[in-house]
Amino acid sequence: MATIQRIPVREPLVDPAGQLDRRWIKWFGLYTDRINAAADRLAFVQKTEQSTAISTTSFPTPALSPGFYRVAYYARITTAATTSSSLTVTLGHTDGSVACFQSGSAITGNTTAAVQSNEALMRIDQATPLTYATAYSSTGATAMQYRLDITVEMVAVEST
Repeated sequence: MATIQRIPVREPLVDPAGQLDRRWIKWFGLYTDRINAAADRLAFVQKTEQSTAISTTSFPTPALSPGFYRVAYYARITTAATTSSSLTVTLGHTDGSVACFQSGSAITGNTTAAVQSNEALMRIDQATPLTYATAYSSTGATAMQYRLDITVEMVAVEST
């Protein structure tokens, strides 16, 4: 991907013939290429003060075209359990009519500094959902609480 150069603010926008100046044409072209190459964020889910498992849940997106999508998450224990706790994040999709799942390792640190982030590239079938879920356990009088932030980006749609 070409590096976007500084905006040519000291250059005239149009040349003496009344046409867009070539430096501006180059700058707009590079900027347009960068925008077109960027992933398109389709959904953002934020769960705070969670103290139970989250059952398999579809992301709030319209019907998705077949192609590649990136799902990234950040999970953090916000309240430690009295004794011990465990949190596992699972992402799901359908590829070739097969339900596929990817899970991070269990977060078992049981401190408010316990954090996990991960991203997964998923190839999906036409109009099949991307999903997320958590497995949760907490032991002791004080229940573990966590936050979960997840984003879905379109990377590339298959051409038909």
